[in-house]
Amino acid sequence: MKPALVKKEAEKRIHIIKGQLDGLYRLIEADEYCTNILDLSLSVQNSLKSLDNLILERHLRTHAAELFKTNKERAVAELLKVFKKKQRNDA
Repeated sequence: MKPALVKKEAEKRIHIIKGQLDGLYRLIEADEYCTNILDLSLSVQNSLKSLDNLILERHLRTHAAELFKTNKERAVAELLKVFKKKQRNDA
């Protein structure tokens, strides 16, 4: 996916996430049923993970691919760092 398209898609997803967060806030303010709040909270988390995956894919296709050509050790170190962060977040 071209960087401009990724940016547009990321902005679209962020807009959706903002709407979900506003909805989540309203549910909490209205003291709605806990499972309804939890359902929306989980949806927000899934939306954020989807955004993360989009950004990571762009990074791998552009920046990381270029870095592998010029500095393989730095590229590997950077990807391992990102992978470890993602692993901690998924736990």
